[in-house]
Amino acid sequence: MFPTHLSPSFGNLSEMNDQFFSSLEQNNIRFVRILWCDNGNVIRAKAVHRSRLSHYLTYGVGIAQAQQAVPVMMDAPVAGTGLGPVGEVRLVPDWTTITPLPYAIGHARVMGDMIREGQPWSFCPRFFLKRMIAEAARENLEIQAAFENEFYLLKPSTTEIIPADETVFAASLSMDLQQPVIDAIAEALTAQGIVVEQYYPESGPGQQEISILYQPALTAADQQIAFRETVKAVAHQHHLQASFLPKIFPNQAGSGTHIHWSLWQDGKNIIPTQQGQLSPTACQFMAGILDHLPALMALTTPSPNSYRRLQPQSWSGAFRCWGYDNREAAIRVPTNPNLPSPTHVELKTVDASANPYLALGGIIAAGLDGVRRSLSLPEAVVVDPQTLTDSQRSSQQIDRLPSSLGESIQQLQQDRTLLSALGPDLGTAYLAVRQAEYQAMKEWSLEQEVKLLINRY
Repeated sequence: MFPTHLSPSFGNLSEMNDQFFSSLEQNNIRFVRILWCDNGNVIRAKAVHRSRLSHYLTYGVGIAQAQQAVPVMMDAPVAGTGLGPVGEVRLVPDWTTITPLPYAIGHARVMGDMIREGQPWSFCPRFFLKRMIAEAARENLEIQAAFENEFYLLKPSTTEIIPADETVFAASLSMDLQQPVIDAIAEALTAQGIVVEQYYPESGPGQQEISILYQPALTAADQQIAFRETVKAVAHQHHLQASFLPKIFPNQAGSGTHIHWSLWQDGKNIIPTQQGQLSPTACQFMAGILDHLPALMALTTPSPNSYRRLQPQSWSGAFRCWGYDNREAAIRVPTNPNLPSPTHVELKTVDASANPYLALGGIIAAGLDGVRRSLSLPEAVVVDPQTLTDSQRSSQQIDRLPSSLGESIQQLQQDRTLLSALGPDLGTAYLAVRQAEYQAMKEWSLEQEVKLLINRY
């Protein structure tokens, strides 16, 4: 990882730390990639050569405002976003995030913030998450989080989708078959300061899961960008294709990106009470997420393809409910009888087609609303909700979550809390992009979706 103390420093806005440029040279950095993630959740970048970096250090690079109006299907803005061909913003590096890329020697990555006329741009997803973190701080809350990714390793082919192996869940054979690429991914993540915790083959053929350590919310979202970039790049170097697309194979497991989160006050995790129960604040925060979840899904599961994965009895969180270690509930509270628990909460209704800044920011906005309104959490669900009758689900306040992107878009259009949090500019642009993607793909077959999206995510 690039030494933080060697990030650029300024005596005034035109002076740079000589040590920083010396470190770039010592690390043989030729290009610095400045990244952003758009409303279609495509990770994009502009790169500046080291020899010209001094001209871009303070004000970054220019990008068209219309970049936040671009859907996943095409490189052209959609109508209704309030953005068009006129206007530019600056993509300004957050130099605290600069990291040499171990899989692209000579290049470094830095996350960018969208700035217009010297101020954070209201359409910027990363700024949205920063605002929600600040809102939490007003309630004396800090959110720590981690994105837990599932993804498929596939053999290269121009005619069909071929899994890298034909193994089952946690098969040690898959560990042996995929050891070179998994080890290389883990080493590349570690070199970037990302702490790898666990790895195991998932239940789909060629499907993998790697979990990383929780971080403060902004760092967690930044690391989700880095994780996706790293996995795909390292897999390519091993003559494999990695895809985080939620549903690739009709009769195999989908890929989720579960978000694990915890609440902190004054350096202490306040999810549990001293008696090992969920604290009142944790319950209110969870209740807020459940209350807004149908609308929140337009942020956390924002692709038409997402809803092919979100099916009952597929461990994807298709029902609005929560439970201790209940993998069919949208919210799972993990427990461990041998350790103090619960320590964190998992939202399962998330996948990697989501912009991590918008997804995590939306979760915080929903949770804070629950805290501010002192919402009550329903009783924990102790069975598979699909096995209950309609009347039983109704009596336990359990309902089926939206089964299409169109439904979740309608929910978000009516959710004043989330729209207020997004703000009128970002909210309008985001909904327009979602609506364009839904209208374009709502009649597509799975095969058509996979053909377009497998390399996007």
